[in-house]
Order: sequence, then C-alpha cells, then structure tokens
Amino acid sequence: MEVKKTMTKKAIVLVSGGLDSATVLAMAKAQGFECYALSFNYGQRHTSELQAAQRVAQQMGVKEHKVVTLNLDDIGGSALTDDSIDVPEEESDGIPVTYVPARNTVFLSIALGWAEVIEAQDICIGVNAVDYSGYPDCRPEFIEAFERMANLATKMGVEGQKITINTPLMKLSKADIVTEGTELGVNYADTVSCYQADDDGRACAKCDACRLRQVGFEQAGLVDPTRYQ
Repeated sequence: MEVKKTMTKKAIVLVSGGLDSATVLAMAKAQGFECYALSFNYGQRHTSELQAAQRVAQQMGVKEHKVVTLNLDDIGGSALTDDSIDVPEEESDGIPVTYVPARNTVFLSIALGWAEVIEAQDICIGVNAVDYSGYPDCRPEFIEAFERMANLATKMGVEGQKITINTPLMKLSKADIVTEGTELGVNYADTVSCYQADDDGRACAKCDACRLRQVGFEQAGLVDPTRYQ
C-alpha cells in the first residue's frame, strides 16, 4: 500500500529577539509549522537583540535563521535608528519617536519575498493592538491591507496559493503573552526587549518597552528574568 506524503507547513516567523516574537515562534512551532526565522540588522541602536534572536532561534530549533541587513539608519527619523534622538523614558501622547518609519512594511515585504522562494504560505509577526506603543504598523487594519497586497503582488497569490499574515498576539495583553509563552517553554531570559540595552543585553528599566515587559510579568504573577543595568 502506497503511503501518501504529508506536506510540511512552512512559516516565516519574524524574530526580533524580543519577548513577543519569541512567543510567536513558540506558538508557530506548537501549531506544527516548520519555522524559518527572519531577523533584521537594520541600523538599530544596539545589536543585543540580534544576539537574543540567535539564542531564541536555536532554543526553538528552527529550520533556518536568516539575518538580513538593511540600512534604515540611512533615513533615520526614529530614536531607534538615529543616535541624535533620545529614547524617551516617560510615557508620551501620540506616536512616539521610537516608531521606525515603515519598518513593519519593509520587514513584511522581505518576509514575503523569502516566503515565495521557499513556498511558505504563512508569515508570522508579533504585532499587538492591546499593550503596544501606538505604532500605526501594529494595527489589524495594516495587517489586513498588507495581506491583500501580498496576494495581489506575488506569483503564489496569483496562482491561488493564499498567503496569510498570522498575528496570534494581536488581541492579547502582555500578561497573556507571557503566560502563553511560559506554558510553551519559552526561556524569556534569552530575550531582549529594551530599546537601549547595553552590549551585554542588560535592560534600562526606563523605556516604554521595559515598562510594558515589567507590567506583563507582574500581572501574570511570574518572575521577571530580565537582566537590568
């Protein structure tokens, strides 16, 4: 009797090295995806998060981890890509200066290209509309629009292989995310969320990313394994 081969589901997972993307990677793996991790050296303020991304990818046993170099610091416009703009240490109204112009649009576009090359119909990204910093490219409206564009702009989409942008964290609080990841065995000590971590990956405990992370662990009733400066 001939045994039919089951096609492995492939997914491109954007892995920044932070708490959210590590959780998304764990969720994708738990759902049975063969995971291809994608990180970016985009001219960000520090590279500690890239070292964290490498640790997370190894921890999760991804099929491949690719780091793509982009020079978004050439255009600047963000506290994360321009050293002359200070990272705010107090909450502010509106879209903060840590917003990197068009970052998720660029990242997802690169992910889309790699998805076509390896014939992956799923792209996973850890955007969130609950505990987030007011970034316009983290909203469900943006994801829906990008997914429509992805299926119009690609050979896969035109030929009927629907591309899906998966956002499993979209409606979760930071506490929910931490709880989910902990249950899936994520080692959050390996992750770096801080906007201005030092070379050893130690967090500042003052920026918006640090505040959200601290509250997440506190509300989840879990020990925060973050190393602080």
